[in-house]
Amino acid sequence: MFFVCLSGLAQCVNMASLTTTSEMFISKKYEGSPQKLILVCLGACLGPLSFGYNLGYSSPAISEMMKLKLLDKHQAGWFGSILTIGAMMGGPLAGWFIEKYGRKVTICFISVPFLLGWTLIAFSSNHLILYLARIICGVGSGMVCVACPVYIAEVTTKSLRGLLGSCVQLSITIGILMAYLLGMRFTFVQMAEIGLIAPVVSLAVVYYLPETPRWLLLKNRRLEALKSLASVRDAHTDIEEECRDIEEGLADQEVTFRDMINRQELKRPLFISAGLMLLQQLTGINAVLFYTVPIFIDSGYKEQSHWASVIIGITQVVCTVFACWWMDKAGRRKLLMLGGVIMGGSTFLLGLYYAVKEYDASMVANLSGMALGSLMVFIIGFSLGWGPIPMLVMSEIFPSQARGKAGACSIFVSWLSAFIVTKEFITLKDNIGPAETFWIFSICCFIGTFFVWIILPETKGKSLEEIELYFLGRSMLRKSVI
Repeated sequence: MFFVCLSGLAQCVNMASLTTTSEMFISKKYEGSPQKLILVCLGACLGPLSFGYNLGYSSPAISEMMKLKLLDKHQAGWFGSILTIGAMMGGPLAGWFIEKYGRKVTICFISVPFLLGWTLIAFSSNHLILYLARIICGVGSGMVCVACPVYIAEVTTKSLRGLLGSCVQLSITIGILMAYLLGMRFTFVQMAEIGLIAPVVSLAVVYYLPETPRWLLLKNRRLEALKSLASVRDAHTDIEEECRDIEEGLADQEVTFRDMINRQELKRPLFISAGLMLLQQLTGINAVLFYTVPIFIDSGYKEQSHWASVIIGITQVVCTVFACWWMDKAGRRKLLMLGGVIMGGSTFLLGLYYAVKEYDASMVANLSGMALGSLMVFIIGFSLGWGPIPMLVMSEIFPSQARGKAGACSIFVSWLSAFIVTKEFITLKDNIGPAETFWIFSICCFIGTFFVWIILPETKGKSLEEIELYFLGRSMLRKSVI
């Protein structure tokens, strides 16, 4: 199953890379054929696959653990959400790791917490060991969200960065779907044992991947940087010229956390990235997924409600493939705004459904199709924009010397907000009602759309150095005005 999903991912990327527009033709002429890049990026996407499998694992595993009396209802809630606590630690750890030891070494190291976590779950005897295992897996998950997008952004060409960078989210959705499907056939112990496969394969594959040329140049290892570029570009590509372009965009000084607060060219990208991560969670994605099974049951599919998660997983994969395909055509801003409007409208309708249900339960049967349709449309909107793009933007808008620390800050905001939203959702729903809760999420979706329209610059078709110069130019303009 693992290799089937990986093969499907490769085919999706290959299909998208065969675009025949003049822009892609010109990019291929000067940047080289994408085949080498595709193989390298697929290898890097094995980490996100493990992350996705971890996310999807709790859904089928918790019910079995509760039946076996390993967890009670309260403990089950913590088992599902405690992953975020580990991820909050993993983000800053990865930020330090990728700057000191490199992007490649960090991705190799990510396999360690996944292997340890799954081993503990497979041999767990009480809920405390299960908690520890989930925290350790969470550390690996947080590290994935920083290291893998940065690695892919730094090895790809500007014409393929959106497509290949979005494959991080595509790999996550494939991992989630794998967990849903395997959960219908295997026990939670067997699923943990299967979970050991991806990190082992990832460790073996990533060992042979090149380090990113930008990190090597930051460490004054120019010859190795040229070899790295040669390994991901065709023979006719002028790697010496590309290397010089990268060198011109690198700063010698090390960036501190204080610099990110005080320097405008770093502060604005950090505000954009952290804002996107926060708004991604405030869209209510976790709450909507929480209501998947009840909505299926209310819509008349009680006997098939166990397929609800699988259907959602398939929808996420298919729509993320489409988003990958269009990322470098439509651009980040358009897909985010389109996704935000779609999600805002669908959560408003979900709120309306629960308001009617509370007012007159007899009318629910006539509106069940609207609830199910709104749920599916929300997942489509999320997968088109707010699923893949925030991590992609995070990997693009920071200068090389700041990507570790800045990415760690953004991922910390993401996981902290995910933990708060997940834990407080039930309280919010019980105090003000599900209808009002979904309407709050709807407002947040439209706020996110407005945020993108006002704040986020388009990064489609720009090199990482051009994006860095854009923010530096904004900073210089601000200083001259002041």
